[in-house]
Amino acid sequence: MRRRGLTVLIGALLLLVLSWQATVVKVPYVEMGPGPTYDTLGTDTGKPDGRPIISVDGASTSKSKGQLRMTTVSVQPELTLFDAMVGWWGDDHAVVPRELIYPPDRSQEQVDQDNAQQFQQSQTSAETVALRKLGYPVFVTVAEVTAGFPAEGKLQKDDVIKAVDGTPVDSPDKLTELVRAKPAGTARQVEITRGGQAQTVEIATKDVDGNPRLGVQITTTQPHPFKLTIQLDKIGGPSAGLMFTLGIIDTLQPEDLTGGIVIAGTGTIDDAGNVGPIGGIPQKLVAAKAAGAKVFLTPASNCAEAMDNPQPGLPLIKVSNVDDALGALETLRAGRTPTLCSR
Repeated sequence: MRRRGLTVLIGALLLLVLSWQATVVKVPYVEMGPGPTYDTLGTDTGKPDGRPIISVDGASTSKSKGQLRMTTVSVQPELTLFDAMVGWWGDDHAVVPRELIYPPDRSQEQVDQDNAQQFQQSQTSAETVALRKLGYPVFVTVAEVTAGFPAEGKLQKDDVIKAVDGTPVDSPDKLTELVRAKPAGTARQVEITRGGQAQTVEIATKDVDGNPRLGVQITTTQPHPFKLTIQLDKIGGPSAGLMFTLGIIDTLQPEDLTGGIVIAGTGTIDDAGNVGPIGGIPQKLVAAKAAGAKVFLTPASNCAEAMDNPQPGLPLIKVSNVDDALGALETLRAGRTPTLCSR
């Protein structure tokens, strides 16, 4: 009996030690869970002053009856074995290898900085796309002319490049595409605006490392008679781009995009208005449902994953670009069903 009792005691002590270690020893995993959602038409609830997330100075704005909610994912970067086990069993959370969120060659601080920069870029692209939809075009402008290149003496700083050989230029990428469309040495008709006056100059491109070049450094401008500010702290990554775009459009135009309902969504946005995929779609769907969303704007590339992790009563609207999103909201306002995710 004494030996059996000693065995039980030792076993109990070992179990106690293992249980203690499970709550102390760190494991190389992180936990992803539903994060807070934010109505881009509302205020930053994390600030005591209740400042608007999207504010406009110098132009009239409108108020909508519904909401346009961006969704987020919370990340717990430090897990014990016990934490990981609890997370694995949770339906609303995902435990993933740490390197998926924090690559080995990047510190947590560096990743956080990258996320902050991506968040800022998402706001910039959202503003570009929204203002273009509201009638404020993007101008491709000459920032500098390179000495010794064909553009020298023909283009000047602050010239606005409107078209090449009759094809409109609305972005730096479009200008590059058009210039490279014909062999170096080809004379190109470059339409510009200088000092408010339209004119056309002929420039024969020059070969540089196998690519035809005009010899200009360019920038973009998008003149508009008001100041637009997006203010939201402690959020990172690029996935709010689509909802910021819709929020800006809704704020500046009289029409209520929401139709009076809570609309949630996610997706990156580029300057051309394309909606890109994001991570954490299962957790974002949970967050959207908890926030009372009636539909979820889903990047086309995330449809399959979203359909594998559905939330009851939350239709998944498929969007590939901002026009898809605007069209879907118009369809909802008309009482019809927009294009949904499908396999």
